[in-house]
Amino acid sequence: MGSQFGAKRGLKRRNVDRNQYPRKNQQKDQNVARSPSPSTSGDSTDQESSGVVSEEVVYKEPTVYDNLLMKLGTSSKSLANVYKMRQRQEEGRSESEEDEVDGSESLSVSEQDENDDDGTDNEYPESLTMESRLQEDGMVSTEEQSEDAEIEADSEASDTDEENGSGVNDQSPVKASTRTSSFNEHFGYNLSKKEVDDLSKKKWKYEWELPAVDMSNCKWTGTGECFLKDVDLNSDFGVKAKLYNHWLDIYKTSGSNDFHLSKQRWFFSLFNSYRDILHCNKKPFYLKGLEEDSSIMDAYLMHSLNHIFRNRDLVTKNDAKVAKNKENSKEEMLIGGAFLDQGFTRPKVLLLLPLRSIALNVVKRLIRLTPKAYKANVEHYDRFCAEFGTGEEEVEKDNNFDDTGYSNSRKSSKPSDFQMLFGGNNDDDFMIGIKFTRRSIKLYNDFYTSDLIVASAVNINAKIGKAEKNKDSDVDYLSSIEVLIIDHADVISMQNWSLLTTAVNQLNRIPSKQSRTDVMRIRPWYLEGYAKFYRQTINLSYYSNPDINAFFNHHCTNYQGKVKLICEYKGVLPKVLLQVRQIYERFNADSIANADDARFEYFTKKVFPKIKDSIQGGIMLFISSYLEFVRIRNFLKSQSASFCLLGDYTESSDVSRARVWFFEGKRKMILYTERAHFYHRYKIRGIQNLIIYSLPERKEFYPEIVNMLEGSHNMTCTVLFSRFDQLRLERIVGSSPARKMVKSEKGVFVFC
Repeated sequence: MGSQFGAKRGLKRRNVDRNQYPRKNQQKDQNVARSPSPSTSGDSTDQESSGVVSEEVVYKEPTVYDNLLMKLGTSSKSLANVYKMRQRQEEGRSESEEDEVDGSESLSVSEQDENDDDGTDNEYPESLTMESRLQEDGMVSTEEQSEDAEIEADSEASDTDEENGSGVNDQSPVKASTRTSSFNEHFGYNLSKKEVDDLSKKKWKYEWELPAVDMSNCKWTGTGECFLKDVDLNSDFGVKAKLYNHWLDIYKTSGSNDFHLSKQRWFFSLFNSYRDILHCNKKPFYLKGLEEDSSIMDAYLMHSLNHIFRNRDLVTKNDAKVAKNKENSKEEMLIGGAFLDQGFTRPKVLLLLPLRSIALNVVKRLIRLTPKAYKANVEHYDRFCAEFGTGEEEVEKDNNFDDTGYSNSRKSSKPSDFQMLFGGNNDDDFMIGIKFTRRSIKLYNDFYTSDLIVASAVNINAKIGKAEKNKDSDVDYLSSIEVLIIDHADVISMQNWSLLTTAVNQLNRIPSKQSRTDVMRIRPWYLEGYAKFYRQTINLSYYSNPDINAFFNHHCTNYQGKVKLICEYKGVLPKVLLQVRQIYERFNADSIANADDARFEYFTKKVFPKIKDSIQGGIMLFISSYLEFVRIRNFLKSQSASFCLLGDYTESSDVSRARVWFFEGKRKMILYTERAHFYHRYKIRGIQNLIIYSLPERKEFYPEIVNMLEGSHNMTCTVLFSRFDQLRLERIVGSSPARKMVKSEKGVFVFC
């Protein structure tokens, strides 16, 4: 496939010549001016032309890339020849000197042609070898290959025109270059060993602040320079022409005006900076935040599409140059570095979501945002709707999709937010690969040849476990992820946050098996193991907690820097409808590691003795963590206390029995977890005394739980907290009161 369409494009692009290859060095010169400590590799061409060689390159430590070339050279004459040419160039020797020493090792043009005709994997870049191998395995038909090749060739001219500045709004070449700068500058820059060492132990310092759009209580803060102030509202914001025009059409069709000042545009500019992002106040669609949620979703989907298409254009244009200059392109690409444009595998974007129903809405919106020319055919769409929807009715829906991507909730006695979130397919075990060609979107594509992967942390962990047990399995398709998007992180934290951290730890590792791509096209920072410092992570959540913050601090190491949202909260106490005294008791904890032990000790010594000596029943203990739930359960058993359980894994029959026993007074206490409330929203009757052992993560749960005291005659509410609960505390009582409560000399606070 690749050789076919590559050759066709080579015939069309008559303006391509070998003098264009050193352009990579020009890019590196720009990078030097941009960074205080740039990489010292790859400027040999400029040094030769000036006749000056700096002392720093007199001796150069062999890189992983050099070692790999040397190793492969033992089995390939062309690679051995290229490795010698690299050495000759770095040592300052001329071609004539090398030829006199060892002229027998150089390959003739005819020998190169013979090697090209062999069809070996090392002779083709990723876009060529991947499809040829799949064809041999019977996974890609010849018809698909020829169709893709023809489409690629037909579209090459328009893409080239766009990059040269004749795209949106007839912009000049100067503006066109700024339009592509985010992608090119970020992935074209080579980190030095010193910079990597600094990043590995760096403590990020947030140096600027900016008010958040339409969030008066929030502000953005970031590292480095503030890039959000000087956005040109007359530009296309770095979006490819076809994507930009299609996005504008959709925006206008929805009845909205002034796209340039919209949330969608603003968030795209934020994501397009390729910095790590933490948005911890995203209003989810199930809490009447449909407009904001869909705006952010549109922004990150457009960023994903733009990244995929720009990456593909870069690879296909280099394919055309390789096809036109077969006789010497191998040596040119290794020496000049102009063709180092790929990772180990094709997938570049990973989208982690918690539920199939959410994945259904996101993929539908992804298809909606894809220009019509690229989605003339959406393969396996009916199967996707059937497997990710609630039934066959999903298949029968109009393929034009709604403007938001979210479906209406089904009628239920549960709260409206519960209906919206859990009204669809609640399965949390899924993974689907998506590939974009010039005319079609291929769902359920092989992971290795996909552009984007939509998955749950649960499924990735299962595949990681399978790969550890079975040598024939692997997850190497996660080795080249360049954009990681975690949406609804708050819902994922209710599932199991440790699964997400395990999944992310697997990203950007050196493949366990031989890479399917052409090693000569792999970017050097992939081979050096620096890919995690280039990966952009976008973390979107309804709220922040210690797990999410720790993940952002320790697992997001993008060299571009970080941007996060800081918010002030008013609290949810006014939503408590009952006249109940809420007594907050603070316990002391030396560190966050000892906070759980300090909480348990305070409960067993200060709170439980009052419960044990009281004859009153109707006591509910609300516990946020399942581990705390197990600890309290075991303690109550040791004290022979009368209690029943409503936990994360309680069987339905046991739940019904426990609720009846508690309401009828047959059990004095009931233990209830936040996760059980999140998934079931039980209405528990008979509560007289509410003890909140640990505050809920989700602020709306607090008034829901306290309002369960309705109908009680002598209702009381006690809340335990420490200074390490400030994130939860401020969402419930408000940011200003929370700061006073954790610092005050008093240890008891009362709200009515």
